[in-house]
Amino acid sequence: MIRREFRPMLRMAVPLALAELGWMTMGLVDTIMAGRLGPAAIGAGSLGATLFYPIAIAGTGMLLGMDTLVSQSFGGEDPQDCRRSLVNGIWLGLALSPLLMALILLLIPLLRAYGTNPRIMELFTPFFRAMVCSLPLLMLYSAFRRYLQAVNVVKPVTFALISANVVNVAGNWVLMYGHCGVRPMGLVGSGWSTSIARFYMAAVLGAAIVWHERQSRGLLERFSWRPEWARIRRLVGLGLPAALQILFEGLVFGLVTVFAARLDERSMAAHAIALMVVSITFMVPLGISSAAAVRVGQAVGAGDWRAARSRGWTALLLSALFMGCAALLLNGASRWIARIYTNDPVVISRGALLLRIAALFQLFDGFQVVATGALRGLGDTRTPMLAHLICYWGIGLPVAYVLCFQVAWGAPGIWVGLSAAIILLGSALVLAWRRRARTACTGMRPSPRGVR
Repeated sequence: MIRREFRPMLRMAVPLALAELGWMTMGLVDTIMAGRLGPAAIGAGSLGATLFYPIAIAGTGMLLGMDTLVSQSFGGEDPQDCRRSLVNGIWLGLALSPLLMALILLLIPLLRAYGTNPRIMELFTPFFRAMVCSLPLLMLYSAFRRYLQAVNVVKPVTFALISANVVNVAGNWVLMYGHCGVRPMGLVGSGWSTSIARFYMAAVLGAAIVWHERQSRGLLERFSWRPEWARIRRLVGLGLPAALQILFEGLVFGLVTVFAARLDERSMAAHAIALMVVSITFMVPLGISSAAAVRVGQAVGAGDWRAARSRGWTALLLSALFMGCAALLLNGASRWIARIYTNDPVVISRGALLLRIAALFQLFDGFQVVATGALRGLGDTRTPMLAHLICYWGIGLPVAYVLCFQVAWGAPGIWVGLSAAIILLGSALVLAWRRRARTACTGMRPSPRGVR
């Protein structure tokens, strides 16, 4: 059964993984181009991205319930129900945007009060404010993407992310360094370039939906655009635990970056490099996770629980194959990877050590995100939320703080704490998926499609 599922899962997972890599490549390019501005710019850019994304992506996590509702309706051959989830996902995303923007901006005075390195703070503040302007566009993009991938239209998602990198590079070149008659803006130019790229991404996926609906003789043009409160409540019920799970995870990485910001600039730069690299490797299982949520959800909608189980295990196998290779690469080529970002020998040495520590948890990082996606396809978003809360906040963060400051290991102590949390988390969620999948195959029935 797994052998039969391997190719269909791969066909969906590869474009989504490429899309996630395209997403991270944008941040990678920003960091590399900021490197010409010095270690403080690398640190400020990393701090801004690390603090922006936990809240912003947690906001988009409120739309992850669309994976469950749209894919199950699609599996049950109910396209009208799919479209209703799209409409209400858009309403939910736009309603959340101003609240999220206000919350993110509150972090600026908090960082000042915390005693963040003044030079990093000087560069961070305008860059951070520029990024916040893109948040409503990010919410629209997320709603469009969740709908398209749940109805098996994944190529536009890949195209939007990859081509957005071209837009971002051009924007950085013009705005950061000052070309085409524009004065050099430094790091803040990278923030504005990111906002422009997100406008482009949302526009591309919006056009893809219009094209898809016309090709399939869809009903969006004459469909009601009024919000349905029952469906929005269902989206919130599924999305809130997923959003909290993302927030728990993201804020931990944000906090450990704040820990690193209290260290010297070279340690902060090494931490930023290691964080960027493991974020890139994480994007592939994240794409596989999205494919798992859709494929499992479609099987549930069709009432085929045996296929749902097989699809989840196939996704975990794909993740294990990739992340095992990633672990070998991070361990064996750590110094070469660090040199991509900087030519400072101290930063290279420290960054290489952090990458070797990160190699320890690669396999388990893939397990936790893919198992989370498979469970979401079943409609379970609470188990991953609780697991992330316990492992990251109950174990990882305290261990990281103690090892970094009290034991005086510095940045390596932070990464040892993260390793402990991720290894436990990956193990726990694979066991949770095993239990839920076994229960599903021995008597569970599919939940009702959508909201009537």
